[in-house]
Amino acid sequence: MSFQTPTDPQQTHYRHELLQAGLDLLDQGLTVIDGNLHIVAWNKAFLRLLDFPPEMAFVGATFESFMRFNAQRGEYGPGDVDALVDERMRLARSFNPHYTERDRPGGQILAVRGEPLPHNGFVTLYTDITASRRFEQQIQQQNAELESRVTERTAELQSTNQRLIEAMDANERITTALQRSEGNLRLITDTVPALIAYFDDQEVYSYANKGYADWFDCSKEKILGQQIRNVVGDEVYTDISHYVHRALQGHSVSYEYAMRRSDGRVMYARSELVPERDALGHVAGCFVLSVNITDLKNAEAALVHAQKMEAVGQLTGGLAHDFNNLLTVVIGNLVSLQERYPNDRDIGDYVLPALKASRRGASLIKRLMAFARKQPLMPRSVNIADLVDETLGLLQRTLPAHIEVSVDPMEERLYALTDAQQLENALLNLALNARDAMPDGGKLAIRAHRVQLGPAQAANFDVMPGCYVALNVLDTGTGMDAATQARAWEPFFTTKRFGTGSGMGLSMAYGFAKQSGGGIRIQSALGKGCEVTLVLPCSTEDVDAVPFMGEQPPFRQTLAQRPLVLLVEDDLDVRRVIRLQLVGLGYPVMEADHAADALLLLASVPTVGIVISDVVMPGGMDGLTLCKEAHHRAPHVKFLLISGYSRIENSLTAGSVNLPLLKKPFSAQELHQALDALSA
Repeated sequence: MSFQTPTDPQQTHYRHELLQAGLDLLDQGLTVIDGNLHIVAWNKAFLRLLDFPPEMAFVGATFESFMRFNAQRGEYGPGDVDALVDERMRLARSFNPHYTERDRPGGQILAVRGEPLPHNGFVTLYTDITASRRFEQQIQQQNAELESRVTERTAELQSTNQRLIEAMDANERITTALQRSEGNLRLITDTVPALIAYFDDQEVYSYANKGYADWFDCSKEKILGQQIRNVVGDEVYTDISHYVHRALQGHSVSYEYAMRRSDGRVMYARSELVPERDALGHVAGCFVLSVNITDLKNAEAALVHAQKMEAVGQLTGGLAHDFNNLLTVVIGNLVSLQERYPNDRDIGDYVLPALKASRRGASLIKRLMAFARKQPLMPRSVNIADLVDETLGLLQRTLPAHIEVSVDPMEERLYALTDAQQLENALLNLALNARDAMPDGGKLAIRAHRVQLGPAQAANFDVMPGCYVALNVLDTGTGMDAATQARAWEPFFTTKRFGTGSGMGLSMAYGFAKQSGGGIRIQSALGKGCEVTLVLPCSTEDVDAVPFMGEQPPFRQTLAQRPLVLLVEDDLDVRRVIRLQLVGLGYPVMEADHAADALLLLASVPTVGIVISDVVMPGGMDGLTLCKEAHHRAPHVKFLLISGYSRIENSLTAGSVNLPLLKKPFSAQELHQALDALSA
């Protein structure tokens, strides 16, 4: 069966009923208004979504009656009912395309979109978008395509109708009017942003709208008369055949399926199959109503990935804080033991390996902090060409001879606002990963260029649209499958054999990129190499550095001039280690385990010259707040913050006081240098 132009009015009436039945199955509301603003077509969803009484809708009902009904029940807000209705009627008579979103009582949000039809009049779609705001961008794109299709098909209909009218007599004009009516209804179904089709009980298509044909990349004419398997392909048919058979048994079914395009893209659709029964109750066929949900699926996948990475980052940041405190105690006591028994070889044989392992642990914690985006950065305007040249020199001394390294020449001078040392570390990590993916040799290329990311491209990197410097690291290695790519950024995830990789290289690069206001992504496939793209915000050559700690003039004292230090640290063991370090450096020390006690001591002991405070402390006042409060009470006091975990990203200032930050674990020498650098 196919939808050919009928000559029998009764057959045309049947077709009208068939199309009306299909429209009534749509979740979207639909109305068609003629040039005199009278309703000529509608569906049940229109009455349900807008809460209109069914008796209001009949052929010839005025558009004004619906507007007045809404105004009288207050849906257009306060004001004179006649004035509110007149304004909407004035807008309707312009027959312009329009799109609005209406807040319905109870929190429902409706998208109302009207499109003009030939000879004035318009078709209006009403969509419940309360739970579908993620479809907005997709719908906007489809609207643009639909407007183009309406214009194109309207011109075709007008041209055809004009030629037929000139050649027909009165009887032929009646047939022409019926054909025009069916053509307009067909135009409406092609305009609806949905995939609509019909197949009979032999699984043969007898109808498909333009959207359905476009989805399967063929014309409507090629779909008619074809088996479902021949249109959707063997892979999709295997996934959906169960639902097709169940629908042909008389059950309405809903399902989702994925389809791979010829270009490799995976598209997703949600479909409903609604059986049609004949007069004897037998299933004659099924209506197919589908919606493209690819954007929704991609957004859900991106959200899940972002939430997972954020959760892992929070976990690693919290662990880093506790481990840094533990390592401060371990390293401090080991150093003290080593200094107390410098000539005891038996003790040294135990202390030196323990110190080495502890410092490796501290290095690992720094890597975790990089992933968790809690490392201190010193962003400045970095000349990318110079940095890549320096990195290339390191790589040429590191990579084996059977790996060919090349850098594409840059067409312009590129500057990025970033931390140069961290960017160099990220490039080295990416290059070393590429090396491990090419055990038998290959090619490694580094490219850099300026890119202007629009909304769609920026979404791929999870950044704001704008100007970025893109750094590409490409290799000809073994590549990654989709499962590996999905976990590539996780710390400690590695495909290398045990003992050859920590799994921190890519996670560090990921954390650095996100903390720098940029993004990173992988494009790869098994056996086809890998390309990692890192984007960082553009900068200009004259942007100054943004230091993490304020620059201070040197402050050096003799041993006899050491000021009294107030040490504020809630961890007893950590506090003991730091106190021993301070005493060893010649500083007199007072201790407090929280901020409130520290303020009391500061008020009662005016000779305090330096406050050393942990950043994260219990009791409702952290180290930064303590320093701000202490500065107001004792402006002469100098401050040094210490932390194993900090949310402070760029600089620490309290009023006019510069606050340097010393990261745990630290040695006595590092503590000495930090204290010696305090301003006088």
